[in-house]
Amino acid sequence: MATEMQFKTIPLAPALGIPSASQLEAIVPDRERLDVNHVVGFNSEHVESRPFNLLRSQFIKRARKEGWSLIGITSATPGAGKSFLSANLAAALSCLPDSSVYLFDLDLRRCSQAAVFGLDGETGLEDVLDGSTTDLAKVGRKVGGGNLALFPAFQSRMDSAKLLSDAPFDALISGMRALPPGALVLCDMPPAFANDDAVLIAEKLDAFLLVVEQGVTTASQVKDTIKFLSPTPCLGTVLNRFEGGLGNSYGYGYGYGGKYDAYYSSKKD
Repeated sequence: MATEMQFKTIPLAPALGIPSASQLEAIVPDRERLDVNHVVGFNSEHVESRPFNLLRSQFIKRARKEGWSLIGITSATPGAGKSFLSANLAAALSCLPDSSVYLFDLDLRRCSQAAVFGLDGETGLEDVLDGSTTDLAKVGRKVGGGNLALFPAFQSRMDSAKLLSDAPFDALISGMRALPPGALVLCDMPPAFANDDAVLIAEKLDAFLLVVEQGVTTASQVKDTIKFLSPTPCLGTVLNRFEGGLGNSYGYGYGYGGKYDAYYSSKKD
């Protein structure tokens, strides 16, 4: 029996205008900083970029099949490499012809994308979410030579759960949904079990990608995360720091042990 596909319907708040990469200040990240942070997605000739190019193809295939455009990236616990994966996947996607890629750092307690790409600034997503500004051009940067619009956060001065439950966040989501057809929005989310922020974000998205750390993330954590973020569907899982198979490990062996005390410190994922 044929079944009717169910799409998520979310009440739309007045949309914030989200500028495209071409409308933002352009920056060229320092090559040494990218190397230190293992961001290789911009360079398709780099041997370590191959896993991200393969992931890119599967990601686009599934997203287009399902009609998804707003996709979060999370992990069960801190330190699994979700921000590392978010940066590299966004970079790889932005290198495709006619791409339109947006990366939002919504891990407000432990925001890291600004540091990954070497961004400084006085205005971040936290200022949009607390109502201090509605001008996302003050927040965003065009990063690299492709078509990547990055919207970083720096440090939240308020309870992150409040910021993610208020009207400005709904307006931001509405702005994402008002982007032109074909745009892909990636959201670097908090770890699922660090607090309830991931639930608040996931319920507004089309799907999420789950980063699994080899030898650390357990099968029960994977199952519980998928259940915890339900009914938002899991697009798939990515095994990080995998030793063997194609190429080297995604994670290059770096990390912070997945401890919650590190998550609430100044260390980055």
